[in-house]
Amino acid sequence: MRVPREPLVLDDVIEQALPDDHRDFDPITLRSRTLLHLEWGHTGQPRGAEAAWDAWVIALPSGLKMYCDSDDEETRILASGGRNAGDETDRLFLQLLSESAGQHFGIEMSGGAPSRVRSSIADRGFLVDLFVNLFEMTNEEESVRQALAERETQPHESDAEGTDFRSDVERWLVHVLR
Repeated sequence: MRVPREPLVLDDVIEQALPDDHRDFDPITLRSRTLLHLEWGHTGQPRGAEAAWDAWVIALPSGLKMYCDSDDEETRILASGGRNAGDETDRLFLQLLSESAGQHFGIEMSGGAPSRVRSSIADRGFLVDLFVNLFEMTNEEESVRQALAERETQPHESDAEGTDFRSDVERWLVHVLR
């Protein structure tokens, strides 16, 4: 996997590649699949009150993959690599993202526990590990426990201080994964 020194703004790359037609080109058409979609906000809030972030991949005809992220402000290229047909490189990208809280790719992950999660990765154990790493790296364990307290009406034995955070993330993911 190759990582630029700092993320590349995709609109700038498109402008260089298509100097005359870049305004007519929608970068979203390059998206092969979304690896991870996170939303913050609560049900009942106006749609504009929510924030969202996506990690996604562009699969080039050569087999090379480009890993990107998008938020409300910009779309960036974070890394490239992986000529395999499977999702091994996708998992590596997400693992590096969570273990470094985005710093490996020149970004900063923040915002607490999302209220909605969508992923093209079907392996629930992998997703739990991903979020355990991410929340521990960003010191957001309490936001997961708070989200659980808001969603679960019955107290849970792992709500006590010093319990297994992995089980909290498993329970949280049940509520937010779509």
